[in-house]
Amino acid sequence: MRTIPEIAALRSRCGVLRIPPELDVPVTPRVRNLIDTPAFRRLAQISQLGLVSLVYPAANHTRFEHSLGVYRMALLFLDRLAEDSRFAAVVEPRDAEHFLVAALLHDVGHWPFCHPLEDMALPGLPRHEEFARRFLQEGEIAEVLVREWKIDPDEVLAMLTGKGKGPTGKILQSLLSGPIDVDKMDYLMRDSLHAGVPYGRNFDQARLIQSLCLDEHAHRLAISEKGKTAAEMMVFARYVMFSEVYWHHAVRSATAMFQRAFVLLHDRLEPQSLFALTERPFIDQMLASAGEGPAYELLDGLFGPSRRLYKRVAGYSLFQEPELYQRLARKPFTWLVRCATNVAQLAASALGRKVAPHEVLFDAPPVKLEVQFQIGVHFAKEDCYRPLGEISPVVETLARRQFDDYVKRVRIFAHPRIAADIAALDDLPALVTEATKSTANC
Repeated sequence: MRTIPEIAALRSRCGVLRIPPELDVPVTPRVRNLIDTPAFRRLAQISQLGLVSLVYPAANHTRFEHSLGVYRMALLFLDRLAEDSRFAAVVEPRDAEHFLVAALLHDVGHWPFCHPLEDMALPGLPRHEEFARRFLQEGEIAEVLVREWKIDPDEVLAMLTGKGKGPTGKILQSLLSGPIDVDKMDYLMRDSLHAGVPYGRNFDQARLIQSLCLDEHAHRLAISEKGKTAAEMMVFARYVMFSEVYWHHAVRSATAMFQRAFVLLHDRLEPQSLFALTERPFIDQMLASAGEGPAYELLDGLFGPSRRLYKRVAGYSLFQEPELYQRLARKPFTWLVRCATNVAQLAASALGRKVAPHEVLFDAPPVKLEVQFQIGVHFAKEDCYRPLGEISPVVETLARRQFDDYVKRVRIFAHPRIAADIAALDDLPALVTEATKSTANC
């Protein structure tokens, strides 16, 4: 496996790209020809964290940079697992090349602000893994895969969409999408670096990679006992990054504004053509479609000359307001829009002033849950595997219990001109409860 040109290039130090933080990514001619295609270069104009940069100004790194980081991480995973006899017996060099290509191209189907839109789960919106089909099955990427890698683009797409077959497919899928995968290993560190916070960098990547092995049945990735502490630190890093960055209240305000604007414009937009755009043209297309209506006001507050984020007027967590939290968490997005509209009407009546429907926004954990952190730990002396959650109090708390319930709060945001007045309503929780009941009856 180490004869694969890309893995061999880890040690040659020839032909590299430098990405933060001072990391060399080996680039062979056939890798260079993939990353120079228009479909891959497009990722250089799509930010990795989108709206997060409104709160963390330096968090403007791109999907292009992240994809190179994930590809490098895939090389390190394979280089380590080449020493595992069970892995080498099942995963042949051709399989490993498929995995490397999938890791490099894993985000090629991403569009601007992809995750906030995917979380809405609106009818007719594709998943980004499926949207990758248009870039993989035709055009230059498909030509390079067939001509230089001798790889069928459909096989790469199957791996990206979780449809890999057989024992080999399961193993490689766990490297690409699982508790410890090449994507998380890169984005936690990279997002933390660019946001200027330490949380996602406080786990030992090198130790964790050196501990990689296969599980008891040789079906998916596991770690040795030596990687236990590093894995615990990764669990905590992920928890804090969600709490302090991805679900920071101001980030979620911007997200709620963007999502509501998209819903208002949904019937005027053609997703397939819109999603093929890079970030600035994507924004311009939405602004042009918005005219002078409420969607324009929301978008102008995000992308106009002055930042005007909606203010948080209430927040409900599982442990502080369990009843209200349960009423709102993981509800369909269109239901949340109707409920927020009902709250706007009730607030207008209570305040004796006009409150437009788009001036009150609900933000709640989406229907889809985050991947849970469950991975086997191999104890060599006893030659047995134990789930990390059973031997680690950290993982027991942060991964076995529902991750989303503790980092993703329900929040209500309002336009700055009315936020203070709505927040001051003594019966706001009662209004919200009434709104949920009336929405449920719609």
